[in-house]
Amino acid sequence: MAGVGSALSNPLAEARSLLVPTDGSDASLEAVDLACSVLKKSRGRLTVVHVIEVPRSLPLDADLEEAASQGEQFLVAAEAIAKKNEVSIEGELLQARETGHAVVDEAAARDVDGIILGIEHHTPFGEYRLGMTTDYVLRNARCPVIVYRQRLPEKIE
Repeated sequence: MAGVGSALSNPLAEARSLLVPTDGSDASLEAVDLACSVLKKSRGRLTVVHVIEVPRSLPLDADLEEAASQGEQFLVAAEAIAKKNEVSIEGELLQARETGHAVVDEAAARDVDGIILGIEHHTPFGEYRLGMTTDYVLRNARCPVIVYRQRLPEKIE
């Protein structure tokens, strides 16, 4: 059974660079903390991005001051987690039509070793769904992707 051991190894065990998108949710900030624990050993670099989705009715470089301010707050929260973990971090605020495309493009441009997505437990229409962003990143990212789903709430709505 040649190759089985390598197929089961942790693809991010030796990661030197990871990308984590954040939307300010607890799940995305927990993903930042998870990325820090992975990168601590290698003293690697963490890139955290917040994507502002720009409506098609506006130019892509539209001044979305309120959304940018909120995004900066999310990045500051991620930077505090990285600082606590003593991990090098770079925060980036991006504007794009769709978050998934921006995450995949940014990961490729930075040539990261992996992406860690933090997702919440959503049950629209009574059925669990990953969401468009997670689905797009899983289908299109060239690097390994880890999806971190938060613990289920005590009471599922």
